[in-house]
Amino acid sequence: MNQQKIGFFALAAMVIGSMVGGGAFNLPGAMAQSASAGPILIGWSITGIGMIMLALVFQHLANSKPELEGGIYAYAREGFGRFVGFNSAWGYWVSAWIGTVANITLVFNAISYFFPIFAAENRIFLLFMSMVVIWGLFWLVSSGIKEATLVNLITTIAKLVPILIFILLVGIAFNIKTFNLDVWGEGTELGSIFDQVKGTMLVTLWAFVGIEGAVVLSSRAKNRSDVGKATVTGLVGVLVIYILISVLSLGVLSQEKLAGLKEPTMAYVLEAAIGPVGATIIMIGLIISLSGALLGWTILASEISYLVAKDGAFPKAFAKTNRKGAPVGALLITQIATQIVAGIALFSAQTYLVLSSIAGICALLPYLLSALYSIRTSREERNRKMLLFSVIASAYSIWLVYASGIWYIVIAALVYAPGILAYALAEREQQRTGMSRYEWIASMILVVLAGVAVYGMVVGEIQL
Repeated sequence: MNQQKIGFFALAAMVIGSMVGGGAFNLPGAMAQSASAGPILIGWSITGIGMIMLALVFQHLANSKPELEGGIYAYAREGFGRFVGFNSAWGYWVSAWIGTVANITLVFNAISYFFPIFAAENRIFLLFMSMVVIWGLFWLVSSGIKEATLVNLITTIAKLVPILIFILLVGIAFNIKTFNLDVWGEGTELGSIFDQVKGTMLVTLWAFVGIEGAVVLSSRAKNRSDVGKATVTGLVGVLVIYILISVLSLGVLSQEKLAGLKEPTMAYVLEAAIGPVGATIIMIGLIISLSGALLGWTILASEISYLVAKDGAFPKAFAKTNRKGAPVGALLITQIATQIVAGIALFSAQTYLVLSSIAGICALLPYLLSALYSIRTSREERNRKMLLFSVIASAYSIWLVYASGIWYIVIAALVYAPGILAYALAEREQQRTGMSRYEWIASMILVVLAGVAVYGMVVGEIQL
């Protein structure tokens, strides 16, 4: 098998390209639905600190444990055992392809601005187009990971251009009086400052899912030291961009108007600033951006499941590769799952925000487990500074679980529960002794919570 190697810039582009997807273009409205200007700034401050700590955790583990391939799976497995490692990988894998579906719904929304046939009511046509997108991605990634990451590098550069244009033009149009309108949301129904800050957390989390992109591809890196550098470089750059998008938008339209905008909200903010040409610029940029994000997430989803299957924790079907070293087995299963959920989402009219929130909560477990494992390794190395960073990253991850709310937690359990069957199949294929007592207990808890999620949907307590 020809294992193709990836350099620093391609790794950094994977980090940036995975993070800067549809979330960036929907930030103004998504944040305004939960909070006003002051709490939004507090939310970004918390997120910035937490994500920088997580980036440093991934950098530390990439440098101190270079032998661990696949990153988030291997860290969880080494720290907490094979079953926990499996669930970390399963949650991340599901998060990746649900995120792909979210981005597909948003890109169709953007294209409908130019071609009305892509409007949400034309479901049969959208289902056909989703097949074109999903299986086009299959063909591209199966052509080789290195070639796919090169395309991702090009689309990452292309997507940043309209975003930087947005920041420049909205910065010129920024009105401090508009920004200062009810800064703390006291005249709204948004709730207390604490509730508003908490309400921004799932939005900011999804905006940064993808930070681990270089870590997932660590086994294909030319130099392992590039993995940590690419992670931190990508995170800092994207954080600055996100804060500018959110803050400057509040100087163009009030919180109430931002919250009522159609998706993608960035387009309509720029339209308010400079006229219809602004929306056109952002819609084109969004289509380019999501093309790169769709590719990036397809690579990450197939790569993590392939690496876990190679280690024997996912069924063997995920481990098949072609002559170019592309993980075609994992890729095929990933695209089938993506297609099924895309069909369900298109016919149930699920919004981008709902799908991205589910994807974000599914990614929380891998982040938390990586941070907890970093605490252990930092103590063994007697690295006090990294120990502090790891504790902060762990606290941030736990805070995100709390901020997401009980219903999103049980929805996550509904996503994790089917993984029990995949894990049992892998155990049988590897001729291992089967699940331990604690694994059975953990599995039963997941099944019960999944049952609660189903019940909540049936009685209307959970409305997606």
